[in-house]
Amino acid sequence: MYSIDTVTSGPISDDIAAAVGAFFHGGDGPTHSVITRVLIGAGLNDDYQYDPQATGPNKEHRVMSAFTRSSRYGGGQKLLDGLLSALRHAGLIGLPAAERSEDEVRLKAALSRSGWKLTDDGQLRTVTRADLETGGRAALDETLERLRGSGADPALAIGTAKDLLEAVAKFVLEELGMPVAKDMDFNAIWYIARERLGILPDKVDQSLLGYKQIRAIHQSSWTIAENVNELRNLQGTGHGRTLPTGVSEDLALLVVREACSVAEYMLQLLEKEHGR
Repeated sequence: MYSIDTVTSGPISDDIAAAVGAFFHGGDGPTHSVITRVLIGAGLNDDYQYDPQATGPNKEHRVMSAFTRSSRYGGGQKLLDGLLSALRHAGLIGLPAAERSEDEVRLKAALSRSGWKLTDDGQLRTVTRADLETGGRAALDETLERLRGSGADPALAIGTAKDLLEAVAKFVLEELGMPVAKDMDFNAIWYIARERLGILPDKVDQSLLGYKQIRAIHQSSWTIAENVNELRNLQGTGHGRTLPTGVSEDLALLVVREACSVAEYMLQLLEKEHGR
């Protein structure tokens, strides 16, 4: 599933490798010497030596072979970052929309399918999909941190925020010894998780100073979770639709950060009250 600004880890798909390699087809793109510097920086040096008397691998072949080696030996993220930097400096990505090439359009699409975004100025941004179902608390914490600085597109960001909220509620129940039934929907999981953590509004101690405000805040935490879930169901990730036009990047960022605050509150309560 899903400060992240520049991507620092993650898989490199065949689609992404092919889309990057296309910039070097037929001898186009940055020079062999630039490619060599990138490969060395990624720990994937292919020992290429220019020989005017011999036919060596072309630039596209070198790039594609490097992606293949990265799947075995690692270094794929550094490879991708280095190649994108080279393409930016060569003026091949990060161009105004009217000047954008078909290669850049295909690269944007390939990255998007993997949960990443190539910004208009050619920078890589993401809400990396952490394995929220099996990764435990470490994956939840990682996703929280990454979502806080997310530069992903609004649909992906909100979809990942919903996934995080659902995973947190499930994690709370599992840590408290309550297996989550397959037929339990988002609302049911969240209601029981809130009940087990003692934050249902009607459970707030009425003798507390500020009782009404505390009750309202606890209600608001559920309102945020509920509306993130409903908004996600109206948009792209997982449902093949797009966000309503009224959801700007700024609004999506607000939604994500509110969702992160609610998720963190649940995890902190679990840790404080139950030692989990």
